[in-house]
Amino acid sequence: MSRFFSNKFASLVPYTPGEQPRDKKYIKLNTNESPFPPSPAVIRAVCEEATSLQLYSDPEASVLISKLAEIYDAEPERIIATNGSDEVLDFAFNAFCDNEHPIVFPDLTYGFYSVFADKLGIPYEEIPLKDDFTVDVNDYIGINKNIVIANPNAPTGIALPLSDIEKIVASNPDNVVIIDEAYVDFGGESAIKLTEKYGNLLVVQTFSKSRSLAGARLGFAIGSKELITDLHTLRYSTNPYNVNRMTCAAGYAALTENGYYMQNAQTIIRTRGYTKSELEKRGFEVLDSKANFLFARHPDIGGGELYLALKERGILVRHFKKERIKDFCRITVGTAMEMKALIDSIDEIMGEKK
Repeated sequence: MSRFFSNKFASLVPYTPGEQPRDKKYIKLNTNESPFPPSPAVIRAVCEEATSLQLYSDPEASVLISKLAEIYDAEPERIIATNGSDEVLDFAFNAFCDNEHPIVFPDLTYGFYSVFADKLGIPYEEIPLKDDFTVDVNDYIGINKNIVIANPNAPTGIALPLSDIEKIVASNPDNVVIIDEAYVDFGGESAIKLTEKYGNLLVVQTFSKSRSLAGARLGFAIGSKELITDLHTLRYSTNPYNVNRMTCAAGYAALTENGYYMQNAQTIIRTRGYTKSELEKRGFEVLDSKANFLFARHPDIGGGELYLALKERGILVRHFKKERIKDFCRITVGTAMEMKALIDSIDEIMGEKK
């Protein structure tokens, strides 16, 4: 770091995104992107909007917000659009957390939560998952602290039922509960309808996974009008033109063809089931995922070793070095052909070990 870097960030450990190597062509099963391209309508909308890039985007993203309101049956005033779901999470940590209002989240979850807290100097607690890697709802009931839970969780893929989410929200009425639903379209239950009942609930989603727009950077949140107003205060104090013209157009077009994306999600669910079954036949322990990835480990090969062996064969998966999960690999569900290539490569690797 330079000698000018502020001391308040001297110990900050930044989030590590999934690798994007350029040395050769890989089957990318490491960053939970969709294996399906955007719909033709999205491509057309982006190309048309590109002719107006000399103009700022609509700071209210009003056309996009109106379509989100229609799809999710929520008033436009209860929705905010952001530059990826990471931005709305950052706004929420800024808006609702401080020394008097700490935040808690699972010890094994999306790695950005602790980075947000460290960056802002917010006290936080990481609550251990149970031995089976599930969230114990009783750990969060009536704790009188802000809470963020990824549901389905990452990197495990395990989801809490909506009834448990409601117990957490209802028992902490004086604190904000953030439910991060990045993977909800792959088999989870959305808590969006609960935002009509509970003013302390903020539900965050993204277009990066099920809607094939990871590269466009588009997220949104739905909550009470008061919570959304707070987030807009942060947004207008940071970057009022946070969602660019082409991304707004892409998001609107994706919502007009929502059926295409939900059908793709169902295809991913079926491919996930096939892959889980094939891995289990080969002795892997595979957690019960409701996301577009699988979290798996094998008793005869470490997670790091498997990751490197697959990378040598042109297949990228995600490996985490935390002690409790170092034997696991997180495997994005790609196309059927990609998953067959994964299984074939695993057969080669395990055969060589024998």
